[in-house]
Amino acid sequence: MRTQASTAAGSVPVKDGQVVRTTLGTWVKAICRALEAAGCDSAALLAEAGFDLKSLDGPNVRCPLTHTERLWRIAVATTQDPAFGIKVASHIKQTTFHALGYGLSASSTLKEAFERVQRYCHVASDAIEYEFWRSGAEYHFVIEPAAGVADESVDALVAAYLRMCRSLIGHDYSPLRIEFRRARPARIEDFQSLLRAPLQFGAARTRLVFDRDAIERPLDGGNPELARHNDAIALQYLSQMERDNIQWRVREVLTQRLVHGEPSQEDVAKFLNMSARTLQRKLVDCGITYREILDETRRVLALAYLSTPRHTVSDVTYLVGFSAGSSFTRAFRRWTGRSPSDWRVGAIAADSAENATRASARFIAASVSTVHRRPTRDR
Repeated sequence: MRTQASTAAGSVPVKDGQVVRTTLGTWVKAICRALEAAGCDSAALLAEAGFDLKSLDGPNVRCPLTHTERLWRIAVATTQDPAFGIKVASHIKQTTFHALGYGLSASSTLKEAFERVQRYCHVASDAIEYEFWRSGAEYHFVIEPAAGVADESVDALVAAYLRMCRSLIGHDYSPLRIEFRRARPARIEDFQSLLRAPLQFGAARTRLVFDRDAIERPLDGGNPELARHNDAIALQYLSQMERDNIQWRVREVLTQRLVHGEPSQEDVAKFLNMSARTLQRKLVDCGITYREILDETRRVLALAYLSTPRHTVSDVTYLVGFSAGSSFTRAFRRWTGRSPSDWRVGAIAADSAENATRASARFIAASVSTVHRRPTRDR
């Protein structure tokens, strides 16, 4: 069974209260377009990486970094192109980075655009941080990926921000130099022809260095009102991510810890590296209580455990954190209106009926198919 490869918003949690970093599904779609342009079957490669193609639908879908980086590895191995990441940038659309993309286009200067990237970068991915500063007659823009981010993903970002500069200031523009932390690729001709700037590989950090005049020059297409409007959308999106994220994180800690008994809100806060008061405030902001999340998590786990014959009702009682069977039964009746044993009998019966229906449908389909394939006799 594959791991769920996307979520509506926020980060997907894993054990011990930590979170899997995420990227927008639209970024994954840009990789797919580049794969198609290279003559590859993007749908098959997505499936190999653990994605469900339908799960990428929607502008707010986010994908775990683990799946995205697996797709990068598969893409590079399939295309055998060390510059594949650089080429992905040409398949990025204005909507790829949500409201941030429009905010960048409406910036009054490149300086403002890069400051916007630094401020709202987690809209696109919370696996990347940025630094941006002036040093004399130069501006430095540093891309700082989290552990596990593929070199090709950083290559794509370098090319994407360079394309942004050229779309805003002129297609002939090039930075003073580009430094890559990654090792020098086997072939650099495409890097040179597409980036058109002095390149250095094996540097301490990945960095684009710009001249001050270009970065501070007013842009013809600057629109402060439009930029502020998209900043507000980006900020709202980030706020929603944070609200969703804290609920996911609490649920995941509960999923991991219930087998050891019911954890208190203070216990969960400690696993999340925050005070109980901070956790309480965050949950209040979400309009939900700790007890509601605990109850819902137990319900979902109990139904999942009872749907298979692997665990006895007694096992499930302790797996969802109850110390006594009577307490579990009362809670289960509140959730479903039935006892755990009665619910299991009904679930197994329904599953058997569904399997029988599927088998019957397969038999009928096979019979019909055989009839259609049967050769017609000569008359």
